[in-house]
Amino acid sequence: MRGNDGGEIVIVEKKAQTSVAIHDLIARRWSPRAFDKSKPVSRALVIALLEAARWAPSCYGDEPWRYLLWDRQRDPASWQKAFECLSEGNQAWVKNVPLLLASIAGSQFAHNGKPNRWGQHDTGAASANLVLQAVALGLAAHQMGGFDADKLREKFAIPPGYTPMAMIAVGYQADAGILEGEVKERELAPRTRMPLGEKFFEGSWGVPVA
Repeated sequence: MRGNDGGEIVIVEKKAQTSVAIHDLIARRWSPRAFDKSKPVSRALVIALLEAARWAPSCYGDEPWRYLLWDRQRDPASWQKAFECLSEGNQAWVKNVPLLLASIAGSQFAHNGKPNRWGQHDTGAASANLVLQAVALGLAAHQMGGFDADKLREKFAIPPGYTPMAMIAVGYQADAGILEGEVKERELAPRTRMPLGEKFFEGSWGVPVA
């Protein structure tokens, strides 16, 4: 496929190579960095992403997650404030992203006020739902740890007892040619995982699943 300037357009796909078949949504999910700045995410799709996160499992059904959302089209000033909390490396490509979110984990159970040591785990589960829903909707999502959590907390009045976990970029995938340098190299590099038996054990620690 060629763009308006006659150059080849490269939309990267990195479907997981698995030992047995897995659901196509999971196999196709990866974390691109090339996003189309000209294509906003409709409000209906935004709500679908949030609904997917809302229906994640959680300990005691506590729903410890909170999400902050910044839609560049609806509120560019707030989007810019969130953008400024990202690391320089992430800013290099997130500058094209139409939608940013932050996942935030609560540290106490709502029903009894006791510490909830599963809050961060459950928030991760909600984010997994969200990014898989993005794939189902034809969107791309990229979760990031490269941001200043203290700055995010200050700029957006995140209360004590809540921990910023990740920033999430969401939008439509674009031509990898918009990227440069190391970011472009990472976009085009093959997607890999460690062999199953090195991370998954059976019966006892260190015994590979066979």
